Amino acid sequence: MSEAPKKSPVHAEVCLALGATRRRLESYPPRETKLGVLPVLRTLPVKDRRLIGPWCFLDRYGPLSFTDGRPMDVAPHPHMGLQTVTWLLEGEIAHGDSLRGEGVARPGTVNVMTSGDGIAHTERTPAANSGRLSGVQLWVALPDAHRRVAPSFQHVAEVPTVEPPGGGGLVQVFAGRLAGASSPARHHSAIVGADLRVHPGETLVLPLDPGHEHGVIVLGGDAALDGRPLDEGPLHYLGTRREEAGFASRSGARLLLIGGPPFPEKVLMWWNFVARTPEEIVQARADWEEGRRFGEVSYDRPRLAAPALTRLARPNPAS
Repeated sequence: MSEAPKKSPVHAEVCLALGATRRRLESYPPRETKLGVLPVLRTLPVKDRRLIGPWCFLDRYGPLSFTDGRPMDVAPHPHMGLQTVTWLLEGEIAHGDSLRGEGVARPGTVNVMTSGDGIAHTERTPAANSGRLSGVQLWVALPDAHRRVAPSFQHVAEVPTVEPPGGGGLVQVFAGRLAGASSPARHHSAIVGADLRVHPGETLVLPLDPGHEHGVIVLGGDAALDGRPLDEGPLHYLGTRREEAGFASRSGARLLLIGGPPFPEKVLMWWNFVARTPEEIVQARADWEEGRRFGEVSYDRPRLAAPALTRLARPNPAS
């Protein structure tokens, strides 16, 4: 008599490339959540869409105006198996980590932290700030061959901005390559991440790699693709087999485009860890709780405690 399969000790989220084999245009509503006073729209992962290329996590926060306090204040917490990418439209976020890496993200800059086998960090609104905050937080799943690399932090002070030959708008490339521009940020997969600005009454046409899948969110204004309006808020999945995409706008628009080859590996996401097996998550949680592996970050508040393994632990809204 065969034994019943053992139940996994970790309630993790399984992420893999779903149906990334053809051109399509599908929209997925985000989940609403909050980090203190900071409203957050989680657009990836969502039901039926877990990954876009190696991108496995996307939060949209703001726009927010404030006069005092720190709307973003995430105490020390660990990461494993991923890269965090911080891209701002307005405001400032100060990063600090257990390698003593520091960098203040502002519009036009990008912060990339590679967790590898383990790192801890914090993110907060600095005391000297503009009173505004608007941006996105993304994660990139590290491929198996690179997911145990030494942790590191990179602050890119300026990413390239280009106008495609056909005009219609501007493109800021903060990850990978697009429209003839390359970001200085270091990644371990083929990838694209770009902030698009479409001029009023014009169409921004971008060349795309047809072997990549792409997704887009509208950050502001009105936009349409293939004659179909794109609402602000949802994740719009473009599929693969597109050699170009033309984004039209009546009054002007700003969009975020992400993409890459369909990720060939199944990953498990639990809290702030991207792993391959439940056992890796169990060990990483134990190491964090017992003060091993991830290092320490100097901060004025206690570090975050890991959730119980038996519940689906959502990532920190801004981490």
